[in-house]
Amino acid sequence: MERESWLMLATLAISLLCYYLANLRRRSGAARLPPGPMPLPLIGNLLDLRSGNLHHMLARLAHIHGPVMRLELGLTTAVVISSRDAAREAFTRHDRRLASRAVPDTARALGFSERSMIWLPSSDHRWKNLRGVVATHIFSPRSLAAARGVRERKVRDLVSYLRDHAGREVDVGQVVYGGVLNLVSSALFSADVVDDVGAESAQGLRQLVEELVELVAKPNVSDLFPFLRPLDLQGRRRHAARCFEKVFCILDAMIERRLAEATSSSSDRLLHGDFLDVLVELMAEGKIARDNVTTILFDVFAAGSDTMAVTVEWAMAELLRNPSAMAKLRAEIRGALGSKATVEEPDAVGLPYLQAVVREAMRLHPVAPVMLPHQAVEDGVVVCGYTVPKGSTVIFNTWAIMRDPAAWDTPDEFVPERFLVENAAEVIDFRGKKFEFIPFGSGRRACPGMAMAERVVPLILASLLHAFDWRLPDGVSAERLDVSEKFTTANVMAVPLKAVPVVPT
Repeated sequence: MERESWLMLATLAISLLCYYLANLRRRSGAARLPPGPMPLPLIGNLLDLRSGNLHHMLARLAHIHGPVMRLELGLTTAVVISSRDAAREAFTRHDRRLASRAVPDTARALGFSERSMIWLPSSDHRWKNLRGVVATHIFSPRSLAAARGVRERKVRDLVSYLRDHAGREVDVGQVVYGGVLNLVSSALFSADVVDDVGAESAQGLRQLVEELVELVAKPNVSDLFPFLRPLDLQGRRRHAARCFEKVFCILDAMIERRLAEATSSSSDRLLHGDFLDVLVELMAEGKIARDNVTTILFDVFAAGSDTMAVTVEWAMAELLRNPSAMAKLRAEIRGALGSKATVEEPDAVGLPYLQAVVREAMRLHPVAPVMLPHQAVEDGVVVCGYTVPKGSTVIFNTWAIMRDPAAWDTPDEFVPERFLVENAAEVIDFRGKKFEFIPFGSGRRACPGMAMAERVVPLILASLLHAFDWRLPDGVSAERLDVSEKFTTANVMAVPLKAVPVVPT
């Protein structure tokens, strides 16, 4: 007991010293730092973020302190970007200086952050190699075209599941998430990870990945007070290490089976035609290391699934809440497809109102409302006249940026028509060049999976509306449908969407 008391006192003393030295450095610098709420000793502005959704709280503070705002989170300095103009300046002038990640301690478990393209700095040759492999062999137009049949088949499986449950209330998000998980896993390694679209994972991979993502997102004293990292006081890094070991065991078993198949096969042709075949081939040619194969599979699987599923759920919720938009979209789909039994990807690409609905859902309810935090790795970053200190965490509040009243009329309303323009050159795409619309980020750290999402989300949404009429459960009106948000690991609906698929007569 006496030893624990001394440890607590020593920790408190070191914390006070670090806070004093950091505060002294800030005051002695000549740079014009961003404004922000007054921090308290040691804990900084943590109490300002103690309740509600993070992106909402940051937006409220930005209304008071401005679109470039400084927060002290324990002993960590964060700069929050909350407007289109500030985001444009940050990305166009300082993208290279802001292209590192603020790595949470949980992601350091088993050295994962040192070999993952999610966390490696963009200046690292390993990041460039991994990103190049993914961009060339999974998300390039040619690779996506080759896997189109797999995606369409998995969407048909999703529709088939819903047809078996027609006339009954379903949890839209849960069902779509199961379908998207199987879509992604089938494209990656030709295996479903969910036995039944509405059921739990067959191999435990889904639960483990969700647990890891949740661990990374949880507040951690090791991130707020970096000198405490070696102690791992909350045990989050140890917990993550156990999860990583289980996930890697599952993925490694898949890889070893594929390697054995490749060795025993007398054909030079890819055995399955999926992404894992490509990785095995690259490994055989000495272009990537064996452990890179496991990490790439994990990165793509973990990062890709919930983004697409949550977006579909938000789009369905807003359409059910806005019957005129639902009717307009269904009329467009019927007019384009006629008696065609199923929707194919090229069909969805050619539906302008469908594309507008998807964009408006992403604008209004971005799945990653604050994205993964960036880090300023160099001096010289100045945004809107304010200095971003070297080493600080940089948070882009995409939720606030995409509701910036300087960029959008009626920014809090669901209006797909705002994305309908006559001039093709004025179409706002997903590439992050129009800084009022950056659901996938921008610059070097933009999400590499946006090319898949822009194919899959419209395909699923069009398929759901083509195959079924949709109604809300008895007793729930469009006006009273709850579309409040809950941000944990993703910006999900606080009340999951329940709806009834009805087979048209």
